[in-house]
Amino acid sequence: MTNLQHIIIADDHPLFRGALRQAVEGLFSDAIIHEAGALDEVTAALDAHPDTDLILFDLSMPGARGYSGLMYLRAQYPANPLIVVSGKQDQMTVRHCIDLGASGYIPKSMGIEIMRDAIENVLAGHIWVPTGYDLDAPIDDETANMVSRLSTLTPQQVRVLMMLSEGLLNKQIAYELGVSEATIKAHVSAILQKLNVDSRTQAVIAAARIEAGQWQTPAAPASTDATSNS
Repeated sequence: MTNLQHIIIADDHPLFRGALRQAVEGLFSDAIIHEAGALDEVTAALDAHPDTDLILFDLSMPGARGYSGLMYLRAQYPANPLIVVSGKQDQMTVRHCIDLGASGYIPKSMGIEIMRDAIENVLAGHIWVPTGYDLDAPIDDETANMVSRLSTLTPQQVRVLMMLSEGLLNKQIAYELGVSEATIKAHVSAILQKLNVDSRTQAVIAAARIEAGQWQTPAAPASTDATSNS
């Protein structure tokens, strides 16, 4: 594949980034490889190199918890193929990652030759998961509905949802994102509608469950202001 230009290797463990670099360089000796150890380094690399051909992304690193980092990257940079590389190997984690927009999933226990096979397949436009994982296995309606709802969130709404789950107030989120508090309130209202929840508290609970891969909609608490700062 002679037209390959850029690959981003995103993992907070330098030794594993080295293993992924070895896998990539064995396929493409002239590849330009950017390494990132945190989510903000991934986004900086993508902003600097929008023509990135592939992102190799660990689910867990500074700035990303559970599926939140994957959700943000798929919303903000949908044109750049992404393979999740993770220590988790269970069927549902793999399925959720593909449903949320990943083009492939490589468990970290796999050898370099299998990693190379995955990279080649994804760069050829295919979806790749290890042998034995069934992407067509039925999932419950509530999970399918939540994944569908999550895909409608804008990149900024994903960021706001992530910050809500960290316990930040509207004014703190507004400061971090450099926008007005009114803008954040509008985002929160849109998030509530898209997730089909009635309050900020429910949105925070939903975000925590999403990050943990627990997709069921939380039960409504007694009474909570939908867009309050508390």
